[in-house]
Amino acid sequence: MIDLKALAALVAEHGDDLDHEVAPFLIGDHSLDTDARPALMGIVNLSRDSWYRESVSSSREHAVRRGRVLAAQGADVVDLGAESSDAAADRVTAQQQADQMVPVIEELAAAGVAVSVESYHPSVVDACLKAGAAVLNLSGSSDDEEMFGLAASYGASVVMCHIVGTHARDLHDPTEHPVAADPFPVMLEQFEARVAHARSMGVPSVAVDPGIGFGFSWLPDPVDRARYQAAVLLQTFRLRALGVPVCHALPSAIDLFGEEVRTAEGFFAVLASLGQTGIYRTHEIPRVKVVLDALRGLPTEPPPRRPDRS
Repeated sequence: MIDLKALAALVAEHGDDLDHEVAPFLIGDHSLDTDARPALMGIVNLSRDSWYRESVSSSREHAVRRGRVLAAQGADVVDLGAESSDAAADRVTAQQQADQMVPVIEELAAAGVAVSVESYHPSVVDACLKAGAAVLNLSGSSDDEEMFGLAASYGASVVMCHIVGTHARDLHDPTEHPVAADPFPVMLEQFEARVAHARSMGVPSVAVDPGIGFGFSWLPDPVDRARYQAAVLLQTFRLRALGVPVCHALPSAIDLFGEEVRTAEGFFAVLASLGQTGIYRTHEIPRVKVVLDALRGLPTEPPPRRPDRS
């Protein structure tokens, strides 16, 4: 249950982590202080298997148009992926992914839209960074040496995901690798080593992603899953000791929200903001942006005035 007493107890136990400073996050030539203003990462899915239909683009033209719309709506970077992480989705070869993603990246970059590429294939990452992507959204951990080297060579930032396995489509058996009730000690240990590795190889900027959108076969009940995700969002600040921003892929909780699923990420954004999240990966840029603006006390754009019909 989330109430003031629970929040007060959380701060009492871990409040020292709230004051750790985190480095700015670099997106191309832009340096973002995510404590002053959180960064927004919009989503373009080239895979028809992605269940969030509003994010799916079936053609290059559609993907470029959606990317430009997301940027106009307030996205600081547009995250492009070509393979759904859903266990039932078809696998897409590395070459197919590159063939789909590179033309979209080239057009968006030419239009001044910053692009992030989500992949765990080194060859895909190489092609996409060469095409102009500014951020690597790394949904794997088995090729860190090569991935960090590619990011450093292109001057790209890295968002590294916490994956219990080698990558988002190859998660470990939950019975062999159970997730602890408190996952933060393991996250801190693994992220600390990976962040240090990335920095030692010259990666200019790093963020970490607790990966609460991946691998929930160990929590099949949607209510239990949403509770776990909410708890992690609220405790995001415990990762500030790493000195880098935290990125969250906001949950959609379709089993709970049903036909109101497009409002879910706005709700979870509130919890993520309380936890001091720095980067928000979302399908719903306008909805999340207005929530974050309201929480920070910024004026939002007033509604258009209706014509005087008197």
